[in-house]
Amino acid sequence: MYIRERERERERERGRGGAMAGRRVYGSLKSPATLKVLANLFEHDLDFEFVPVDLDYGEHKNKHFLSMNPFGQVPVYEDGGIKQFGQIIRCMAHEYGKKGDELIYWDAKKQAVVANWIDVEDHHFEPPARKLISELLVKPKKKAEAELAKVLDVYEARLEKSKYLASEKYTIVDLLHLPNLQSLMGTPAKKLIESRPRVSSWCSDILSRPTWAKVLDMQKKAQA
Repeated sequence: MYIRERERERERERGRGGAMAGRRVYGSLKSPATLKVLANLFEHDLDFEFVPVDLDYGEHKNKHFLSMNPFGQVPVYEDGGIKQFGQIIRCMAHEYGKKGDELIYWDAKKQAVVANWIDVEDHHFEPPARKLISELLVKPKKKAEAELAKVLDVYEARLEKSKYLASEKYTIVDLLHLPNLQSLMGTPAKKLIESRPRVSSWCSDILSRPTWAKVLDMQKKAQA
């Protein structure tokens, strides 16, 4: 059963008119992709309901979840009846970004830089980061460490030019790194970060954001 009976009961009690009923995140607190979306919601100070999806139990593969995301991957974000499973963070940033304090830029040229570094995180940072985290937990290897080291060398050079990866301000580029950086800092791989002064400073900065602390608090409560 995808949504357990207690969740169904809560939904019946709440009805469709409540504020929380319109904005939900269906996901797992073990999923980096879910954690990124949660961090983004907290950055925008948005109310939402988190609906846990038990990946071990296979809830992401049953009929109800597949009706929201036919690829069976978390998270799914629901806002006003519209369900999204791709480009959630970018769309949310455009929808709820506040002028002067947005996580994106409204200027096309500046936003192009943000888009470039989003692709770097997606295609160059996350694959070796996830691989290295897995290797450290299962069977140590050196390949992923070397791959990630090369990416972090690029970051070290980039951070000499600006405080954050895309600019002088915190954007969704930095936010997207949070789950994997948090995991890496709990493994011997933290030496790759700490040995690069600018990367280390950047990492400490973004991991200390109050909004990220709220995500970690959700994890702790779920594990209690």
